Amino acid sequence: MSDTTDRKVADLAKALAHPARLRILRLLLATPGCIGGDIVDAVGLAQSTVSEHLRILKAAGVISGEISGPRVCYALNPEALSVLAEFVASLKVPDSADCCIPNPKAAT
Repeated sequence: MSDTTDRKVADLAKALAHPARLRILRLLLATPGCIGGDIVDAVGLAQSTVSEHLRILKAAGVISGEISGPRVCYALNPEALSVLAEFVASLKVPDSADCCIPNPKAAT
């Protein structure tokens, strides 16, 4: 993987690294096109807190938000997670039972 890909994976992991953001993603998976106010009600956090979580997810490209009158309608962007999914899929147990164990440090 390149440094650019590593940065994308790290940014996505950081954006997903909060339980409220994971709840928001599950909600958007179950109800595509969810309105911001409905997300606030479903997540059970203050509107300003939910807005900050939505901002972080949107900045990472994980979700999109379209203005519909006085509301914002949010939806998942699953393509944004493909880099992270590929990285996680690459983390598999080696075929051999051998494991690389570093040599213990010599006592000084």
